[in-house]
Amino acid sequence: MKAVGVIVEYNPFHNGHAYHLQAAKELAQADLAIAVMSGNFLQRGEPALISKWYRTRMALLNGVDIVLELPYRFATQKAETFANGAVTILDAIGCHSLCFGSESGDISSFFETVDYLDTHKERFDEKIKMNMKSGVSYPRALSLSFQSLSSPENILSLDKPNNILGFHYVKSIMQQKISILPLTVKRKNADYHDEHFATETIASATSIRKALFASKKENSSIEQYVPDATSTLLKEYLAVYGHFHEWENYWTYLRFRLLHMNPEELREVYEVEEGIEHRILAAALDSTTFKEFMQKLKTKRYTWTRLQRMCVHILTNTKKTDMKITSETPSYLRLLGMTKNGKEYLNKYKSQFSLPLISKLSAYKEDEILLDIRASRVYSFGIGNQTRERLLQQEYKQPPIYIE
Repeated sequence: MKAVGVIVEYNPFHNGHAYHLQAAKELAQADLAIAVMSGNFLQRGEPALISKWYRTRMALLNGVDIVLELPYRFATQKAETFANGAVTILDAIGCHSLCFGSESGDISSFFETVDYLDTHKERFDEKIKMNMKSGVSYPRALSLSFQSLSSPENILSLDKPNNILGFHYVKSIMQQKISILPLTVKRKNADYHDEHFATETIASATSIRKALFASKKENSSIEQYVPDATSTLLKEYLAVYGHFHEWENYWTYLRFRLLHMNPEELREVYEVEEGIEHRILAAALDSTTFKEFMQKLKTKRYTWTRLQRMCVHILTNTKKTDMKITSETPSYLRLLGMTKNGKEYLNKYKSQFSLPLISKLSAYKEDEILLDIRASRVYSFGIGNQTRERLLQQEYKQPPIYIE
C-alpha cells in the first residue's frame, strides 16, 4: 500500500483542504493518506478552534486514513522545527511521498531554492544578522536577506507562508536524506491569511474562524466553504462544550500566571529572551483583554505569531529546560484515529515503523509526551466548568477514533 503524507492543522477542515487532499492522492497515486496534525495548540501560537479529537474526526470523515499527532514540542515552533518534526513522523510511518499546498505550485523551484541557499549559506546568514541588528523580526530579516541576493529565475518567493513551510519540508527531507518524494499542489483561490471570503466555495481557515466568532453560535455563514461533516461536527462541538476556543478564553489564566511571576521566573520560560520579560509583565498589569495585551507587546522586532507562541509556553509553563530534555526529532507516533483502510495499513506495516506507535498513554512514559499531556490539560480550561472535566479526561480515556 502506497501512502502519501500531509502536514495539517485543519482548524477547521474546509473545501480547500478537501481539494488538496484529493489532489495529493491523485498526484502521488496513493492508496491512502496519512496526516500529521498539530494537537490542541498550533504553530502560530493559538489554541485550536476545536479539540484535536474533533479535528481528527473531521479529517477521517473527509478522506484522511490515519491521523498522527505532531507533538507540542514541534507543533508550537518556528517553521524549521515544525517541518523537521512532521517530516520525521511521516518517514517513520513509511510514507512514500509528502504533498503540501503552496503559492508556487512548482516543486522544482523548492529544490532549486534549497540548493541555492545552501550554496550561499554564509552570505545569506550574514545578511540575516545584519537585518536583525536593524531591529526587524526574524521572518522579515529572512525575507529581506533573500530579496537582496542575486538569485536565478526559478527561485521561490519566500514571503508567502505556504512557500516558506514547503521550503522547510523539502529542506528537511534533503538534509535528513529521507527517501520521501516531495510534491506540491498550488493553493486554490484563497490566500492563507485572507480574512474575507474570496470565492463562493473556497475560503481560508482564517476567514472561516473569523466568521464563526462573528456569528457567535451559528454555522450558516460558513456552510458553503466546508464539507457537510465539518459543519455537523462544529455544531456538535458547540452543543457539547458551549463555544469554540480562542485566546480570550485563556486570558484570565495567562494574566493570573503573569501577575504571580517575577522577571527571573519568566526568563526561564521557553522563547522568552532579550529582556522582553519586563515588557510582558508591565503589559499584563495594564491590560484587560488578550488583544489589548498583545497590542501593547507588539513591536517591529517581535511578530504577533512569535509573541503568541511565547504566551502558549507561559500558559503551559513550558520552560527552556523542558525543551532541552526532549529529543531533536520525535520519539513516538501518537495515533489519534484511522479508517478501515488506515487500520489495514497499520496492521500490515507497523512492525517496519522506525518509531513506536502509541495508542494508549499508559503505554508510554517518556518526557516528551508529558508536554502534550500538560498542553491538553491547559486547553480544557478554554471552556466552561460544566464540560471541562469531559475534555480534561479525554486525553487519557479516548482511544484512537475509528471510522469504517
